[in-house]
Amino acid sequence: MRSQTALVVSFFFSLPLLGCGGGDDETSARPVTWHQDIAPMVAQRCNGCHVDNNIAPFALDSYEKAKPLASVMLDAVEGGRMPPWLAQDTPTCKPKLPWKDDLRLSAKELSDLQAWVAAGAPEGDPATAAPLPEPPKLSIETPSASMTFEAPFTVDGDKDDFQCFVLDPKNTQTMWVTAAQLRPGNNKVAHHGLVFVDVKGESTTLIEKDGRFSCFNPPSVAGYLVNTWAPGAAPLLMPATAGIPIPAGAKIVVQMHYHPTGKGPEVDQSTVDFEWTSTQPEWEAAQALIGNFNKTKADGTGLLPGPNDGATAEFSIPAGVSDHTETMVYRQTIPLEIPVFSVGTHMHYVGTNMKIDYYNKIEEAEECLVETPNWNFNWQRFYNYDAPISELPKVRVGDELRLRCDYNNTMQNRFVAQALKDKGISQPIDVKLGEQTTDEMCLGIFGILAPPGALEQIF
Repeated sequence: MRSQTALVVSFFFSLPLLGCGGGDDETSARPVTWHQDIAPMVAQRCNGCHVDNNIAPFALDSYEKAKPLASVMLDAVEGGRMPPWLAQDTPTCKPKLPWKDDLRLSAKELSDLQAWVAAGAPEGDPATAAPLPEPPKLSIETPSASMTFEAPFTVDGDKDDFQCFVLDPKNTQTMWVTAAQLRPGNNKVAHHGLVFVDVKGESTTLIEKDGRFSCFNPPSVAGYLVNTWAPGAAPLLMPATAGIPIPAGAKIVVQMHYHPTGKGPEVDQSTVDFEWTSTQPEWEAAQALIGNFNKTKADGTGLLPGPNDGATAEFSIPAGVSDHTETMVYRQTIPLEIPVFSVGTHMHYVGTNMKIDYYNKIEEAEECLVETPNWNFNWQRFYNYDAPISELPKVRVGDELRLRCDYNNTMQNRFVAQALKDKGISQPIDVKLGEQTTDEMCLGIFGILAPPGALEQIF
């Protein structure tokens, strides 16, 4: 893959943002009830997952189901475990733009939930129930194209495995992807996945068996990244006037990172879904992975010197250190103005917080794009800006993206303790940069836009 960015990919409890919800004279004059107040909030914030036969362990889509769990719901919200939304406003990060489909409760919603539980979770009158908003979508319900791996793949042993699966979209003209999603067939072993467009179909010559080949690194083919998947990820949605080009004859390559359970063989057969159109949009779109730098470059960018380093900058998280930080800088050299429509953070189990800043060289100003201060590997997603393209951050030549990743490599980090237990290890070990689950990363995932025909200059 021809990219200036590093490789990817790969648990979290977020603190809800208690926004400014205004008072309501009618609500304050009557008891808070399920049908009138709580059900709409639960539908919008929770029922993307908490319905029957979905990923959540219980449903909350009716009063009968929700009432016995009222205290559990409140405890999860007040404890910062739900809703699963890592991006937070912090003393050091207040993004200028709002997020689309923000799951965080407003101050009024939290107050209503507290009052409802304190009153014994009253039902209210179903005849005058408030209308329910649509829950957030966690899948592409009617994909234009759906491609499944040619054959099941068995994951076993005690080492992580990287496989590339070649898929044929069979489009006879250029199609423009407006939504994309990788759906793993087995979440027990799927660590993460990357979906690439192989523009020239070169990957077909690399196939070893059953439409796949081993690939510790992303495939070396001409193309670009379409989508990334990690636990908790929602579909990637393009802005209204943008799409990812899939040329006629192109192939799709999915790099899967499998992490064996250590309890015997598991089988995966994953699927990629697209929504697409034959109408060329105003903007091309793709994803860019920036970070995972392993050294300082001659111009002072890349991996910066940090605590616990020796004579030179080194990505190394010592065992027993609870407050280690790695910092990286990417400086734009591509002669294009590149709008950023979404942003995401990525670390593994040692990570505790990640922050991404954008430095505008012309204005000599820095702004925080996103911070995820309660990192949880199991709940990763992209955060799309809720703004027109004209208002999006735009990265130009000389501008910088600055990444800071914090780590806690002690047994007080429960995710570290569990990861070590799974490996039969009783004490923390030094952690390096790498693809294995017990390695670490510091990686930003950016949804970017470019004029038609310009993606080949970027990748």
